[in-house]
Amino acid sequence: MSRSKHLWWQEMTLPELQHFAKEVSDIAILPIGATEQHGPHSPNGVDLFNAKYMAQEIAKKTDVMLLPPLPYGSHPYHHWYMPGTIPLSYDTHIALLVDIIKGASVSGFNKFIIFSAHGQVSTTLVAVHKLGLEGHFTLSTHWYDFLRDDKDVLDDYMWHAEEAETSVGLYLYPQYIDMSKADEGGGEALIDSKYIIAPGQMPEPGMMYHFEGTFARPEYKELDNGIIGDARNATREKGEAMVTRVVDHMVDILDDIKARWPIGTKPPVK
Repeated sequence: MSRSKHLWWQEMTLPELQHFAKEVSDIAILPIGATEQHGPHSPNGVDLFNAKYMAQEIAKKTDVMLLPPLPYGSHPYHHWYMPGTIPLSYDTHIALLVDIIKGASVSGFNKFIIFSAHGQVSTTLVAVHKLGLEGHFTLSTHWYDFLRDDKDVLDDYMWHAEEAETSVGLYLYPQYIDMSKADEGGGEALIDSKYIIAPGQMPEPGMMYHFEGTFARPEYKELDNGIIGDARNATREKGEAMVTRVVDHMVDILDDIKARWPIGTKPPVK
């Protein structure tokens, strides 16, 4: 079976899928993104595209299965009511993740990676533990967690629709990026920024992620152009460096899982 033909679950027939789980790999990646505004220069599908295309690069190097990508995500309170963003409630998103992985396990897959390109730790962690109680080996990974510290590539830390995300877009899907409309954004939190962890930043003592408090102002009131950071500093080269780093780290994780738990073996979660 040609890997160039079959990367995705939805491209396979049932016999091909069952053969894959028994003979190629019983590890499946679920890429999850979001439908969310990303300024005047980037499409609303940035998080979906990032999850899909990075997962595809990971699968090419590891021969793991790719589940159909999830285009909707959960969102913290301050994302809600922003035009262009279609948020799912936490309960809905958790239930989706649990049901997708439980369903995929019926076809012979024993290890699962949730690969997120959107800040939705609040739901992925709950889903992972619900699945663990039922005996499913599942990891929750977010692409920005592989970028510590990303200022060796970027002028500033990753925030939203800015230098980092726009650079990745220029590398993975340049046809959707209009740099003539790239701009500098705004945004001011309700506490000092020194206490807030940027995605990709190495945390200092006492710092918090956005999902650990209600210190962010509502985006629909706060952001004029939907950007937090400066998109004008984006380049294709920066995007390539970031994607390469994420893919290489994920490949290392998958290689470790394969070595510890060969195909056909189920890690003893329960």
